[in-house]
Amino acid sequence: MSVTILIYEPDSDRAAQAYRDAVAGALPDVEVTATADRASALAAAPRATALAAKAQDVFPELVAAMPKLDWIQALTTGVDPLHALNLPRSVTVTSARGIHGPQMAELALLFMLALGRGLPRLLANQRAAKWQRWGQPLLLGKTVVIVGLGSISEVLAACCRPLGLRVVGITSRTGVAGFDELHPRAHLKEQAARADFLVVLVPYNADTHHLIDATVLASMKRSAFLINIARGNVVDEPALIEALTERRIAGAGLDVFSTEPLPATSPLWALDNVMLTPHIGGLSDIYVEQVIPVLIENLRAYGAGNRAAMRNVIAR
Repeated sequence: MSVTILIYEPDSDRAAQAYRDAVAGALPDVEVTATADRASALAAAPRATALAAKAQDVFPELVAAMPKLDWIQALTTGVDPLHALNLPRSVTVTSARGIHGPQMAELALLFMLALGRGLPRLLANQRAAKWQRWGQPLLLGKTVVIVGLGSISEVLAACCRPLGLRVVGITSRTGVAGFDELHPRAHLKEQAARADFLVVLVPYNADTHHLIDATVLASMKRSAFLINIARGNVVDEPALIEALTERRIAGAGLDVFSTEPLPATSPLWALDNVMLTPHIGGLSDIYVEQVIPVLIENLRAYGAGNRAAMRNVIAR
């Protein structure tokens, strides 16, 4: 099968060329165009049967310029932005699910350690040349409740156990390695009440919209922290802001928001019990190296006409 693939990576020309070199080296029969330039992508689009790009970088004009489009390899785990493009049902969509465990787990641990030990306060004291000491809270013996069990949650659980954390999962799965307990979503509020850290890792869909709502937040201990590294609308943001402002929970570590970029007018910026990051959870300094094996494996299967062998096919 003749394959022509367009790889569009607007954030980095170097990354685009790394993808091109990897494909050319592994599959020399594949015609590949890789670019960071929007105009160049549009110029190459009419010839391509396949497109590889981060889901949020696939724009309607690009899809419209690809009459031969047959497959999209999202270079991200989430493919939410693709749903809004009304792609033909004949277009196969695959994701990069399974590569983000290390960076997402490390971000969750960063939030847990920094919030638990009061890092924002320590840094403020440093800037003020203020010498103030207090007993440093440990992760040892604490309980982390992880909402949603996929490959990222499994990596996070494996990181938590050596630190002495009790790891509880909210999931429909059974017998997941690395977890001390598993409970169905129907028991979310009871398990949230036990959490020292409630970590949100479910995908966003109609069933998970505002899954973490005012009632879940009300069930949490005043000493507990919420960590959302999933999608912003999984959490009821106004309810969270109210709980944080009234100190009904100790704080939150947030990488995702209902509106992104987070508006400058959002109260979250000013809350001293919140740590914010700009949706960087899935990023890493070796992201290209992490995603290339998925791209090559799926490109090889696609070229062989064996779509059944492709990884992470999204049901549409």
